[in-house]
Amino acid sequence: MFASTAIAYRMHNRVIITGASLCLALAPMTLRGQSSTVYNFLRNDVSARAAALAGSVISATDDPTLLFYNPASLPTLTSPQGGIGFFKHLLDINSGYVVYGQEIQDIGYFGAGIQYTNYGSFDETDDLGNVEGTFAASDLSFNVGYGTTVDENLYAGGSLEFITSSIAGYSSSGLAANLGILYRIPESKIALGVSLRHAGVQLSTYSGVRESLPADLTIGGSIIPRGLPLLLNVNFHKINDDAGSFIDRFRSFTVGGEFTLSKSFLLRVGFDNARRKDLKTGTSAGLAGFSGGIGLLVSQYKIDYALSSLGGIGNLHRISVATSF
Repeated sequence: MFASTAIAYRMHNRVIITGASLCLALAPMTLRGQSSTVYNFLRNDVSARAAALAGSVISATDDPTLLFYNPASLPTLTSPQGGIGFFKHLLDINSGYVVYGQEIQDIGYFGAGIQYTNYGSFDETDDLGNVEGTFAASDLSFNVGYGTTVDENLYAGGSLEFITSSIAGYSSSGLAANLGILYRIPESKIALGVSLRHAGVQLSTYSGVRESLPADLTIGGSIIPRGLPLLLNVNFHKINDDAGSFIDRFRSFTVGGEFTLSKSFLLRVGFDNARRKDLKTGTSAGLAGFSGGIGLLVSQYKIDYALSSLGGIGNLHRISVATSF
């Protein structure tokens, strides 16, 4: 996927020659369970906080970006909140998001968010390799969600997600649903979550070939150990994927720890087991699969930064800013 040699893709008698950039564009930006799914940009972590915790946030609370992970977290918002973020991927690939969530009295909690990815520009050539022009590639999703309190400490939520993608004049669109449940045990400082994300269909295809969406069933929990300023999260991803055995379904797990060092400073670390295995070369994987970051509270603004390692391939950087209204 990350080959540096040129690779040719033929689309209706047009040959597109690129290097690693287009490999990432056509099989985008995820290392967690490569498969023949479409819109794989949706597998990427959205916010800097989530990325620093390796995506282990299914049972997290009071964060508007959780709309993208578990819409059942919307009722835990303590105030109307919004946020924006930027994701610097490898090469010239950039991504970002905008999100907002709030309670509407006597109705419930609503959230809306947009994710986008821009893959930059590429050369388009003929069969002989002569450059005939350039083309671009991009992805976009729009998410609208609702969450409510079912019973004391039990929350449920769902959202609809419209997705569109384009490359070299070809485009595709899809519609997906995201569903979630969150249960909190305040006396034990434990939270449990279940989330089904990106379950849907293509509304239109790139060139007549219908593909599956990257549906992801995730379960997880979090706990604040007694006497420690630590929020510990463990998530098991892609439980719905085919696996060799029941145990194999739980090999795609992530662990994240969020340390509250002061009222205005948080330290985060994370580990993605599947990513580390995917990037292992021989007996070495370097720091692949590990991530980290910080969170700062400045006035009413939450500023987060995350670095995720792909080992020898490089590092991914994210920055997010959120505020209450």
